Parts: sequence; structure tokens; C-alpha cells
Amino acid sequence: MNERPRALGTHLLLEMNECDPVLLDNLTLVKQTMLTAAEEAGATVVGEVFHKFSPVGVTGIVCIAESHISIHTWPEHAYAAVDIFTCGEDFKPMEAAHFIAESLQAQHCNVMEVKRGVVNTPISAPIGD
Repeated sequence: MNERPRALGTHLLLEMNECDPVLLDNLTLVKQTMLTAAEEAGATVVGEVFHKFSPVGVTGIVCIAESHISIHTWPEHAYAAVDIFTCGEDFKPMEAAHFIAESLQAQHCNVMEVKRGVVNTPISAPIGD
């Protein structure tokens, strides 16, 4: 039986540089950006947790039925790290990535894609004995 690799999920890692520091330190705006990104990309939001650091910075995660979207900001460096991990066919992770980068006014955004849970699936299976 021939097999081909199949990924269970897609994990996007975003390195966002030269973002607007004021936006990166705004808990309400970061939270709304992440929730809207999830919804616009076709995810089903099932929960969220966000935290504002002192003196600066925000971290948060949006739990979605398809997995999660998370962020950690360093306003003092105009930098944010974002993870978008998704399973399934309906969610469009790159749409979420573009929305987040635009909303935080990232001048440079490097996106790395990692296929997660690569498993072998049969190309064809014999019928009968």
C-alpha cells in the first residue's frame, strides 16, 4: 500500500517588527485584534485570556475550536510574536496573519509555516482479499 504524508495542522509563526508601540501596549486593542482575526479567518472562538504587563506589554491567547492564536508584545522594541495554530480545512490562517499585521501596523512581518502532526495516510487501499 502506498502512503503519502499528511499534516494534521498548520502552525504559522509571525515575527512582527516595527509595529506601532502604542498599539502593542493597548490591551483592549490587542484583544479585539486577535478575536476579530480569528472570526474573519473562519475560526470558532471558544475562549480567551489576555494579560497586560507593567510597565509595558500584552500577552494573550484566543482558544479556537480549530486550536489557538496567541500573541506576546514588546512595545519597547516595537515587536510582537504571534502563533497561529490550526487544524481542519475551513480556517484560513494566512488571513488571520495579514489582519493582525495590518492592525498592529507592522512594517515588517516574517511568516514561517510549519506543518504539524505529519502522518502517513494510505493513497489507496486494497479492496477485498
